[in-house]
Amino acid sequence: MVDEVAEQIAALRDEDWAIREEAARLLGHLKDPRAVTPLVSLLRDGDRSVREAAVNALRAIGTPAVEALGACLTEGELAVQEAAAAVLASVGDERVLSPLLSALNSRDWIVRMHAAQALGRVRNTETVEALIPLLQDKVKAVREETATALAAIGDAAIPCLVQALKHEDWLVRLHAVESLGKARSPRAVEPLLSVLFNDRDSAVREDAVRALGDIGDASAVDHLCMAMREPGLRTVAVESLGRIGNPCVVPVLIDIVMSTPAPEATRTAVGCGDQWNEEFITQGAAVRALGLIGDDRAIPSLVAALSPTHTRAEAAASLAKFGSKVVPALIPLLSESPDDNIRFHVRETLTLVGWRPRQVSINHL
Repeated sequence: MVDEVAEQIAALRDEDWAIREEAARLLGHLKDPRAVTPLVSLLRDGDRSVREAAVNALRAIGTPAVEALGACLTEGELAVQEAAAAVLASVGDERVLSPLLSALNSRDWIVRMHAAQALGRVRNTETVEALIPLLQDKVKAVREETATALAAIGDAAIPCLVQALKHEDWLVRLHAVESLGKARSPRAVEPLLSVLFNDRDSAVREDAVRALGDIGDASAVDHLCMAMREPGLRTVAVESLGRIGNPCVVPVLIDIVMSTPAPEATRTAVGCGDQWNEEFITQGAAVRALGLIGDDRAIPSLVAALSPTHTRAEAAASLAKFGSKVVPALIPLLSESPDDNIRFHVRETLTLVGWRPRQVSINHL
């Protein structure tokens, strides 16, 4: 009987790069652990497509390749370290915890990034202190993947992340805030509220608002309503209130939707011209938030929001979330509205909620 795995392993040594590439690809489909060592040796191949095929094959083989790839993290050749770390980032295994921790200190940012990703998959609580310093890495991708990894570790990372909120470097505070939001733990609400009202950097405070929305804890609602008074935080606070979804804010959001923006009280949105101000953006956010909350009290206001051009599309999308209950409020607009664009959005919304014309054909309206 022909041993296909053995045949393809032998083909990995062929002088033709295309044959080596195809052999690596086939070994990935076969997923036989015998191919691990030969494929790892291909990470040093002179042809990029062959190396990429080997990486994909090792990723497909998965767990049986972990220990051999962990050994590659101590290789002198950075390209091999990068390839091994890339595979481990998609697998994650405690057996290579030690080399992954060492890889966090690599001079190659790609290795550091993938090592952080891998540790996020492993979710070992003992890795938190080693990850925290990477929140101030000089490369943004490393900082972001580290924040994601710490969030994946969960509650065990929260004390260190809360401590990082006091760091002198605003970037460290920023990514700590993002990580706390991704962790979605109620334990992070109080520290984030402190950041919201006390941090000296506007970007950090803005991200604190977003993080509170990600966590979705109702205890933050009143504080976010206060944050809406600050122009720079107003829109993101409205968006977060929508994600939290507490019906108590519906009247507040309705007031925003129905108000007439005062240009002298708001700043002009950059690039939008004199006739567009930031309150228009906030109104659009409030319309979307009302759709997320899904409280029937919002329906009349959302119907009214079909009239202004700056909230029309959002209002139609939000109304569609309410289902058939919006039909009685929308049907009159098909014949009464003089605006073709409004009628278009109404027809689209009615179609989405399952309404079909019976006695009157909308094609003749």
